[in-house]
Amino acid sequence: MSRLHTDSLEEASGKAAELFKGIKQAMGKVPNAYLTIGSNAPDILAQTLQLNAALSRSSLSAREREAINLAVSEESGCDYCLAAHTPQAIKAGYSEAQTLELRQGFLVDDARIDALVKFVQLLVSTRGTLSAHHVSAFRDAGFNDQQVVETIGVVTAILFTNMINRVNDTEVDFPPISSL
Repeated sequence: MSRLHTDSLEEASGKAAELFKGIKQAMGKVPNAYLTIGSNAPDILAQTLQLNAALSRSSLSAREREAINLAVSEESGCDYCLAAHTPQAIKAGYSEAQTLELRQGFLVDDARIDALVKFVQLLVSTRGTLSAHHVSAFRDAGFNDQQVVETIGVVTAILFTNMINRVNDTEVDFPPISSL
């Protein structure tokens, strides 16, 4: 049950209505998380959409971005984002079993993705400056400095929606997923 004010699609007006129209055209629906963000802070929703668009043009593949989304959402405990991103991860080429591995912070048959999810899990589960060893290990897995920054961008984007959904207790409007 939502805790934050959330307009229905029909109630939305102004900038929120414009954003919702674009989202519905692109996705076929306006996910509940976006309804909540846009109902309360349309400019923040616009920035979120812009960040996600920029990240989709980054040097990180959809497969890499979805691995980050699953690992971070599991670490954060966001059921909504796990349900939203599991089908996206499957669309990006993962099997259902691999999505469960990613959520646990590893991927057995891909060393690069394995290093990626371990890096982002460490990033969101610890405090303070990461050791030079951890950054070097990430680079040694084949990631350059641009991709380090882009990885942090993906982490930032998914953490924002994770936090919204955790505060709001957003009703999941995606198909249920397997639990760990």
